[in-house]
Amino acid sequence: MTAAPATSCPRWKLLLISSGVALPVGTACAFFLWSLEVVTRTRFDHPWLLYLLPLAGMAVAWLYHRHGGASEGGSNLVIDRIHDPGGGLPRRMAPLVLLGTLATHLCGGSAGREGTALQMGGSIASGVARHFQLDAGGLRILLMAGMAAGFGAVFGTPLAGAVFAVEVAVVGRPQFRALPACLLAAWIGDQTCLAWGGGHTRYHIDGVAAAAEWTAGIFPDPRLLGKIALAGVAFGVVSLLFSESCHRLAAGLRRVEPNPVLRPAIGGLAVIGLFFLCGRADYLGLGVWSPDPQAVSLVSLFASEQIHPWSWAWKFAFTAVTISAGFKGGEVTPLFFIGAALGNALAGPLGAPPELFAALGFVAVFAGATNTPLACLLMGMELFGARHALPLAVACGVAFLCSGHRGIYRSQRIILTKPGWRRPGSPRGPRAGREDGK
Repeated sequence: MTAAPATSCPRWKLLLISSGVALPVGTACAFFLWSLEVVTRTRFDHPWLLYLLPLAGMAVAWLYHRHGGASEGGSNLVIDRIHDPGGGLPRRMAPLVLLGTLATHLCGGSAGREGTALQMGGSIASGVARHFQLDAGGLRILLMAGMAAGFGAVFGTPLAGAVFAVEVAVVGRPQFRALPACLLAAWIGDQTCLAWGGGHTRYHIDGVAAAAEWTAGIFPDPRLLGKIALAGVAFGVVSLLFSESCHRLAAGLRRVEPNPVLRPAIGGLAVIGLFFLCGRADYLGLGVWSPDPQAVSLVSLFASEQIHPWSWAWKFAFTAVTISAGFKGGEVTPLFFIGAALGNALAGPLGAPPELFAALGFVAVFAGATNTPLACLLMGMELFGARHALPLAVACGVAFLCSGHRGIYRSQRIILTKPGWRRPGSPRGPRAGREDGK
């Protein structure tokens, strides 16, 4: 891969335009978070909406098929445009993904919100760029700034959002030239979202620092560090299994049903079937909170010492089916749930603090599935505190190394060969040349 061409646009101009992009992106994310809260509460109040999931999926798929054009490419299209800006991103991408994500969550599909944030940010940035004389390098930076603003605003983690935007497109070669614009855009996007009243869930693991396993309140005992590394292997393997499951399920559905409008109906029926098989509504929707005090959710995984050995597997199944069938929203928040629940499950047999291992899994499974360990480390520090940097770094680093090369984003380019894995594109590699990603 050749290095990206340098932009001739002055740095100050890019920073100014990035600031201008972040304001509407932060506003859009505030509206999205408010709308997501409304549809989530509506689903809790009316559980029968789950049975409309196949119809909702078909309606959104029809809308994309008839009017979406290139927008169907989703987050992968945004990453593709970072590699090759070309004609930018369609303006219709932002409203379409917003509507599609809200429909998914209204009817109980297990999806996330990062895909919506990245696509809204990229689409708005591309629309703003049309009003300026930017070369390919400048447009590339502006697209990354839009992604950073969306990620930072939706999750309330501007540092992680900025680094995610420069890290995600090319694994092994972060686009650090874009980092100043991304940092500014992520911070302004987050502050704009907060100014509109957009709120974020906060998770606390303050009690861990006083646990007997810690020494001097800073560095963990070597035995605990070994347990963290072992858990990191599990986090990486699960992230690999999740990525492969989504890619293969999506490819299988395309073979079984070539009509893209009908595939979400199959997936919606499968989600309803999983619901009856499980007998619980805990794994529908976003999974961050629930009005049922007995339900398993992201909030409950940090607020209770109770061990839930199989919650991660149920959320894994619900999410893989939802995403593979073409429902909109993204995978990241369900990956947070899967990782936190897996960390909770591992804490029992390993004799480790459940809330600490929930926090480690929260970011480490995400790191493995997206191949963005640095962004996930920073996210963990922003969410859980900088004093947990060492265990977070171990968990994210090990998970990244154990997760293979292909993550959830098919458009990622991999130039870093992980130890023990064949470099993508090798003719002897078991997955070389496959195009069955979502």
